[in-house]
Amino acid sequence: MTVESLDCAITSQLRRLALFKQGLASRQQFGAGLSGTRRAIEHLGYVQIDTLSVVERAHHHTLWNRVPGYDPAYLNRLIGEQQIFEYWYHAASYLPVRDYRYALPNMASIRNGENRYYTNVDKRLMKEILARVSAEGPLRVRDLDTGKKGKGNWWNWGPGRRALDKLFMQGDLMVCGRNGMEKAYDLTERCLPEGIDLSVPTVSEYAAYLFDTTLRAHGVFTWKQLLHLKTGKPLRDAMREVLNERIEAGAVRVLGDARAPTAYVDIKALEQAPTIDGALKVLSPFDNAVIHRDRLSSLFEFDYRIECYVAASKRVFGYFCLPILYGDKFVARIDCKAHRADQRFEVLSLHLEDGPLDRDQFFPP
Repeated sequence: MTVESLDCAITSQLRRLALFKQGLASRQQFGAGLSGTRRAIEHLGYVQIDTLSVVERAHHHTLWNRVPGYDPAYLNRLIGEQQIFEYWYHAASYLPVRDYRYALPNMASIRNGENRYYTNVDKRLMKEILARVSAEGPLRVRDLDTGKKGKGNWWNWGPGRRALDKLFMQGDLMVCGRNGMEKAYDLTERCLPEGIDLSVPTVSEYAAYLFDTTLRAHGVFTWKQLLHLKTGKPLRDAMREVLNERIEAGAVRVLGDARAPTAYVDIKALEQAPTIDGALKVLSPFDNAVIHRDRLSSLFEFDYRIECYVAASKRVFGYFCLPILYGDKFVARIDCKAHRADQRFEVLSLHLEDGPLDRDQFFPP
């Protein structure tokens, strides 16, 4: 998808649609408080968890931009109420518990040794951890560490952590709460609500889940986005079938040449012509709206990457430079840092995308 291949009117319409679908058109789209937080996660399909706290951790930052009155404590409450859970989407994420069954194929692949990151794990330690959690209830990593500093301390040497991670990734343990970034684990059977569907989805069902999540949360998308970080010919074939079915049913419109589509769009949502409230928003680098960098570049003409992973000598915009959204355009980037102990917010630099802007454009009278 490239904006050059579409006229200005449809490009602006697609941008507004994409932001509306992301819950960035108005801070009232999902409601407020705890219920608004739950609805936001259910609509988006996932919210990425990240440890970086230069400004605010990604999961809190993403939800704060969409939910009036958002409180970081809501995530623990929603986990306790069995409304959401932690697992892997394309990265560590909070997901709606209604979608738990779609994590089962990945759990099975890890249990069966098909993932190279979870093959060298001590099964004896896995049994030991499970036994302790079963007998003692929710445990943190620090509770599982023996505290011994000798050579025989399995935790200090890494096998214990790998055993815990595999138990989580294969679905035997779930995160039942957090204190900051410190997680507590409990048995999965004690964390899931009664009556939840635990049937393993077929490849076709999984493809439909990915498609529906993308359609609902983005509205306009590319083939590449549908399969973001997902591999395997069976899934590609199943996704092609799902896409063709939705096109034939009139739910999805093809943009560009049908033989080489630039993108696909939710027809019903496009017809609603959503409006944007015009508020200025500073987004997390892991926000759902910007995480697909190719799509961000092609649809919004905004080339962005976070530079904390770039060598200092090669940085252009700064260590933690965040995108600034104004209306339906990304107009600037701000490199900033929160000094919590001093209750001070530091702006290191501000880079405008298209030259100077009048102050009234950012702060209307």
